[in-house]
Amino acid sequence: MSELPPSPGAARPGGAAAPVRPFDASPAAAGVSLAIAAGTALLGLAAGYLWSLAAPRALLVMVSPGAADLVRTETTAFIAADLIFCLIALAGGVISGALGYLLGVRRYGPLPMAGLLAGALAAAFLARWAGEQAGLAGFHHLLATLPAGGHLRDPLTLRATGAMAFWPLAACLTAGGMEAFATRGQHRDRAGRPVLAAPGPGAP
Repeated sequence: MSELPPSPGAARPGGAAAPVRPFDASPAAAGVSLAIAAGTALLGLAAGYLWSLAAPRALLVMVSPGAADLVRTETTAFIAADLIFCLIALAGGVISGALGYLLGVRRYGPLPMAGLLAGALAAAFLARWAGEQAGLAGFHHLLATLPAGGHLRDPLTLRATGAMAFWPLAACLTAGGMEAFATRGQHRDRAGRPVLAAPGPGAP
């Protein structure tokens, strides 16, 4: 019995990997990629607003006109604000990664994944900017008008700047994990497929 040559792209016995999905650069794939990037970036603005609502702010006391100091130097407000940003960034990355996979990566492959990564990076920066801008004008107004001894809240500032990496990391891990899970069954089916044999010269 002689074995038939394997068909192009089929996995050989022994667990060879399935063929890599071809790169799709069609107008439809490009449009979906841009939509994913823009939508993820806009999600960052909403996340920044949420951070400004949820994060605690340190209490300040006016010491002189235009100058304020911390009421409690051992306050944990700064650490808590950074931690809340990390949690919001992780949640935003998981949400955008799942939506990006379902809306684009699953169908078009690598190009929407690149759009997802670009949008996640933009979302992290926009979330930080939106959160730090919220209430900043009011703070400067109080700082300029409050008398000595008056109290006001410190504006938000992300001190752990590395926390912005949580958003793109979570987005890529989510989309990549969903892709790996979706293709796992295909790898197993192709690896376990029996090899066909051609009949010999004396076979009926």
